[in-house]
Amino acid sequence: MPLPIAFLLPLFFLLAATVPSSRADAADAAPAVPQPRGFYINCGADKEVQVGSIKWVPDAGFIAVGNASAVNKPAILPVLATLRHFPDATARKYCYTVPAVKGSRYLVRTTYFYGGFDGGAEPPVFDQIVDGTLWSAVNTADSARRGMSTYFEMVAQAQGKSMSVCLARRPDTRSSPFISALELVDLEDSMYNTTDFDKYVLSTVTRSALGAQGEIISYPDDQYNRYWAPFTDGNPTTESHSPIAPADFWNLPPARALKGAITTSRGKKLTVQWPPLELPFASYYVALYFQDPRTASPYSWRVFDVSMNGKDFFRGLNATAAGVMVYSNTIQLAGKTEILLTPNGTCPVGPLINAAEIYQIVPVGGRTATSDVGAMEDLARSLKNPPPDWAGDPCLPRQNSWTGVGCSDDSPVRVLSLDLKNRGLSGSLPDSIGNLTGMNTISLSGNKLSGPIPDFSSMQTLTALHLDGNQFSGPINPSLGNLTNLKELFLNNNNLSGLIPPSLKIKPGLVMRTEGNKLQ
Repeated sequence: MPLPIAFLLPLFFLLAATVPSSRADAADAAPAVPQPRGFYINCGADKEVQVGSIKWVPDAGFIAVGNASAVNKPAILPVLATLRHFPDATARKYCYTVPAVKGSRYLVRTTYFYGGFDGGAEPPVFDQIVDGTLWSAVNTADSARRGMSTYFEMVAQAQGKSMSVCLARRPDTRSSPFISALELVDLEDSMYNTTDFDKYVLSTVTRSALGAQGEIISYPDDQYNRYWAPFTDGNPTTESHSPIAPADFWNLPPARALKGAITTSRGKKLTVQWPPLELPFASYYVALYFQDPRTASPYSWRVFDVSMNGKDFFRGLNATAAGVMVYSNTIQLAGKTEILLTPNGTCPVGPLINAAEIYQIVPVGGRTATSDVGAMEDLARSLKNPPPDWAGDPCLPRQNSWTGVGCSDDSPVRVLSLDLKNRGLSGSLPDSIGNLTGMNTISLSGNKLSGPIPDFSSMQTLTALHLDGNQFSGPINPSLGNLTNLKELFLNNNNLSGLIPPSLKIKPGLVMRTEGNKLQ
């Protein structure tokens, strides 16, 4: 049984990779190629900016809270020159909502560059959340000291028509959480498809082009804008002289990431210490890529066995000029990791390895019932001034549920209660509020809500409905008389008119208040 995500956090390692923060360190602009599919959001910006082939858009259409701020650093990359920060300490989370296609797979990347925007000595530590899953802590202190930006990645599946990416304070958060950039990149259905994304997400540890040197490989070489970091060790390297077709490989790695390789001499075993960091004990997805650099011929074969930390990974692998990928969709790893390639006794050349990916497998942090999510989102849109944390999943993570919303421990999670009394709310109640069929209590007293009272007849578990002290108008909806478990109905001090439904007048055990209206 996987550990609960909240328990995993103290052990949870997510590689905080760094990228250059200045134009001087950045690669030259890429040639004009089509924009990669997805959303590229420049947080805190007020206008679009083109960086190479990618157009970054302002974040105003994706979030309704927080403050934009400029980063006062010379020669900074445009995407890092602004950020959005969140000073409201009362909010349980601050969420971006990005359109998505239900069931589609996405690469989610968050980027952070502190730059001392708030005059502090070091950046705050805070959490990041995707939909209802607590992803990781964000601690960029080390990168900030080196003047670098920090990014985090995961591969996840959209559970609805949008995905939410949220920041949240922790007990040790000392100043405003912030974010510089957010990406949601469309992936093909065939990519990483051995993972059950209804139950898990893949959190990137590292992705390496072995034998390569120089800059990080990304778009346009990788059409999905994945980052492939160059990796070399004390082993010899080689470079491919045969054509490489990414479509021939599962997960569609870029040809440039397979161009180089780490190798050794004929008859020798090849040992590679990779990834270049110690891993916490957990389950991982690992993909390894191999391609013979020689020109294809009947004699261009090299066969070897692959093991990882002394355990068989793949036996009798033939790395041809066309290339091959092997993977493990679940492997237990901890500490330093060693890849060992053992050649076949008759192989004319030594073994080699070109590229590798490793992701930590993270259990999804539960699901809130789809009907409840839709109804709560409708309610948030119907209110003109909802609480600032009313975005993302209404119930999850549990410590970051929406203000005033109580939820069940079931699977899927249900919304059980709503308590927003005396919060100065205005707007109306949508008809879809009746879809919250698990609701027990609603308390919206002392606000400025208006319009008619909707049909609550589907809420058969509702025991208390407090709508007093608002500006509701029109007749009392007769559906209220059909609520079997309703014990308290407070409608006093509104603008209601007409007849009180007889079913309410004779309902046994009901405490009803209707004074301060124009009712008969």
